Amino acid sequence: MDDIDKADKEIAGTIKGELKRQQDGIELIPSENYVSKAVLQAMGSVFTNKYSEGYSHKRYYGGQEFVDRMEDIAIERAKKLFGAEHANVQPYSGSPANMAVFLTLLKYGDKFMGMDLSAGGHLTHGSPVNFSGRLFKCIPYKVDKETSLLDMDQIKKQALKEKPKMILSGFTAYPRKLDFKAFQEICEEIGAYHFSDISHIAGLCATGVHESPVPFADVVTTTTHKTLRGPRGAMITCKKEDRLKEKYHPDWKKNLAEMIDFNVFPGIQGGPHDHVNAAKAVAFAEDLRPEFKDYSKQIVKNAKALADELMAKGIKLVTDGTDNHLMLIDLTKKNLTGKGKELQNALDEALITVNKNTIPYEPASPFNPSGLRLGTPAVTTRDMKEPEMEVIGKAIATVIDNYEDKKVLNKVKSNILELTRQFPLYPGMGILK
Repeated sequence: MDDIDKADKEIAGTIKGELKRQQDGIELIPSENYVSKAVLQAMGSVFTNKYSEGYSHKRYYGGQEFVDRMEDIAIERAKKLFGAEHANVQPYSGSPANMAVFLTLLKYGDKFMGMDLSAGGHLTHGSPVNFSGRLFKCIPYKVDKETSLLDMDQIKKQALKEKPKMILSGFTAYPRKLDFKAFQEICEEIGAYHFSDISHIAGLCATGVHESPVPFADVVTTTTHKTLRGPRGAMITCKKEDRLKEKYHPDWKKNLAEMIDFNVFPGIQGGPHDHVNAAKAVAFAEDLRPEFKDYSKQIVKNAKALADELMAKGIKLVTDGTDNHLMLIDLTKKNLTGKGKELQNALDEALITVNKNTIPYEPASPFNPSGLRLGTPAVTTRDMKEPEMEVIGKAIATVIDNYEDKKVLNKVKSNILELTRQFPLYPGMGILK
């Protein structure tokens, strides 16, 4: 069998091109990161050849000795990382992980509360175009119109009125900390499940940089990329027992952990992606090291430094800053309402990657929104610190103020190349030379 550079020059070319793009540019999409060489090696291992329907030591196929050992290791590391009672590492990504939780805790048509998409929530938190909003009745909670902050008193009033069966805490574009204990207290008062999706902040939660929902919530999901710096995939942690079983599921013969597992497989998935699970295990080991806590702290320091520089350059940020790894630029204050896509493209030309995003109470549309979402996990992985955030912040502000001027964009591009060459990414990796 030939190496890919001989077997398929077209795809090899796209891999080399993507590596160059990553090496040359500044990656600021909050949901992206750079995995280690060890994680890449696990992803490309012979585990990709194996089919392992079922769970460890209870498979439907033979030849599972090393798969079982690997998955056991991944589970134990995940539980240790989050201090969880139970962990399932098989979900292919965040959306199916969330679907498994919905199918476990709710029946079709049941009412739940989740953060509104335009306020910073996720598609799977109740969007009407997603399974979560199509199969279940979502009562969205929003941020305050004036401050763009969550008002826990208002959320409590809404919950007391609506009496949802579940409340979902979590976000994709909210730049402040969440009070998971307050969410749990509301859930306990009304007799609802507390489901938390920490896909964006999982690394911060695992290291104590952000409060973790694991001690409070009934079920917690997270993707394994983003701030956990692992492969694209997901996991679920939960309490073993169901505290509301007698109220909602008296006929269950299994406990909560077993029902979560059942709704992952055979509920919505087939055989697990063993090569990805092996890479998750490698990432969890990295996340358990003391230096990962230092890394998580630096993510937040970098985010604050970048936010401060942007605001100093006259850029309006939603909530006027950040407590976590991300921030949201409000373009309406620059008379650029609905120009998020154009600004994203202009920044791409200058080798700065962000994503267009709605702002709370978006005046335009999701397809041409008025915001830009950016974060610091990937640049922190490259060992950039506060001085580099100042350079990046100035570059972003320059592009926003001159997004139609090609000469300015080329000048910024040259400056970014000069910066990124000081922080090499994946040097000397075979095809990835």
